[in-house]
Amino acid sequence: MEIKTIGVVGAGNMGRQIALQCALSGFKVYCTDSIAAVLKNAQDFAGKWLSDRVEKGKLQASEVDDIHKRLCFTEDLTIAAKDSDLIIEAIIEILEAKRSLFRQLDKICPPHTILATNSSYIVSSKIADATKRQDKVLNMHFFNPALVMKLIEVVRGPHVSAETVDTVMKVSRTLGKSPTKVNKEIYGFICNRMFSAITREACSLLDLGIASIEDIDNAARNGLGHPMGPFQLLDMTGIDLEYLVTIERFQETQNPADRPSPSIVERYARGDYGRKTGNGFYHYGKK
Repeated sequence: MEIKTIGVVGAGNMGRQIALQCALSGFKVYCTDSIAAVLKNAQDFAGKWLSDRVEKGKLQASEVDDIHKRLCFTEDLTIAAKDSDLIIEAIIEILEAKRSLFRQLDKICPPHTILATNSSYIVSSKIADATKRQDKVLNMHFFNPALVMKLIEVVRGPHVSAETVDTVMKVSRTLGKSPTKVNKEIYGFICNRMFSAITREACSLLDLGIASIEDIDNAARNGLGHPMGPFQLLDMTGIDLEYLVTIERFQETQNPADRPSPSIVERYARGDYGRKTGNGFYHYGKK
């Protein structure tokens, strides 16, 4: 099937970038969020990002006009979903919230619409049975910042049809990305499964007083060749996301090893989520 219109549900840091990337790539896009302020911030972000590209000579003013025509922001989920061929969900990493949303989308969307979750950990088989189109529900996991990062993990659960996977792989390439197909569901998929191991060990070293935040990050950058240290990356992706994902995992397994690190819990409790709030493992000044 041909994808022409994409709906992005959730206009936070990831959703707004995904929506803009889709519009840049020629798709008609509806971006929606239930919180008016979040939607307004997403619209402002898109406007500034596009204006900056014109000033830098990376886009023509006429191109930007066309992109604005393709990109619609709305608080109405029905408007965003009723004509979409593909929905990309980018809301909070809480399973029940996603299931509730997919239940609504299943009623609103046309029968052919593919429902994708951008979740970085929650596999689509935990969501699909909230719909009557389980073969069209899968993970389409973008990486932050979505406008820059080339990778999309397309995860095929046991319920997903080959046609759905092929369609989403094709859309991913049209977005200018380099998609990786994950043939079996596994917690954390590929990248986050590896990153979680690094994060867990980095937090353990910090919690035990073995080394400072700065020295652990320095070791990762200059010893392992990572472009960013684990704490810098946590600040960028969001300490709140790390906490919610980890606590959801712990509640599922009841394994003490899956509990969030004290250094994560402490910052989450203070509301220090990283760059988005101005404070995390590092201080960034104004929000």
